[in-house]
Amino acid sequence: MAVAYHDLANELVWAHNFERYTRPDGSSEMTTSLASPRMVEMRSRVASTGKAEGFEISSADDAGLHWFDVWIDPDVAAEGRIEGLVTTLVETTEHKRRDQTLKALLREVSHRSRNLLAIAQSIATQTGRYTDTIEAFLGRFRGRLQALATSQDLVTSSNWRGAGFRETVTSQMARYTQRTPSALKISGADPYLNPNAALHVALAIHELTVNSVSHGALKTAGGEVTVTAKIAPDPSSHEPQLTIVWCEHLPLGPSEGEIRRRFGSVTLERAVPAALNGTARLEIGPGEVCYQLIVPGSNFETATTPAD
Repeated sequence: MAVAYHDLANELVWAHNFERYTRPDGSSEMTTSLASPRMVEMRSRVASTGKAEGFEISSADDAGLHWFDVWIDPDVAAEGRIEGLVTTLVETTEHKRRDQTLKALLREVSHRSRNLLAIAQSIATQTGRYTDTIEAFLGRFRGRLQALATSQDLVTSSNWRGAGFRETVTSQMARYTQRTPSALKISGADPYLNPNAALHVALAIHELTVNSVSHGALKTAGGEVTVTAKIAPDPSSHEPQLTIVWCEHLPLGPSEGEIRRRFGSVTLERAVPAALNGTARLEIGPGEVCYQLIVPGSNFETATTPAD
């Protein structure tokens, strides 16, 4: 807080605590503000009406921008005569910064909420388009929403920075099998995915895991899934790109056509790569399923990509 006293001629009589806002050369934005036309006019008005007035000002110095609530009060003598004017400045810089941070966070929450709702709407549309019954739709839709929720937990815990690739994979697989440590062989790079990439990669891993647990390698006791991640320059643009490959061996049984029908192939081959501006390929051969997703560099950070 800083306080200044002016006489009725608008001359400064004394000031207290303004020195903290004074530069080494003796100049001060605050003392300049006291003499500004706005302040002079307001003091004159308070002297004329006898009613206090307040407003907000900002002032810059070498330490940055400061914000103040300003009040101008009449100094009234016992007999009711106005003898001078008291100007009080209360610094609200920290409060202002917290308020600005909160508003920025709320805008971010609103933005991400809209994104999540758009993703959920897309999932509902795709799930309904390729599902024959209400029961099947509800089962698939709930699973996909849970995949988003699990990934969103990782994103939120990082203050919305994103999520590591490996923790994204293992968190999705752990929802469906207790054998994740023994059944999953993961190698290669471990990039940090941005929030959008984390959500969509999680959705792809969810689809692959559900189908593997139901019809593939994770259905059998000794089944194994290998996931590799490699970062290399894009041959055309020379920008870094991430190639994710999921491979598993299938038990004997369903035909290739039946397996493909069961897979969420639309999600894997269209929805996920489209959301990441990437490409994908799902190959189902005799006794094997391989899925490749290529993700452009704008979806991840390369600074934290240690290899095995």
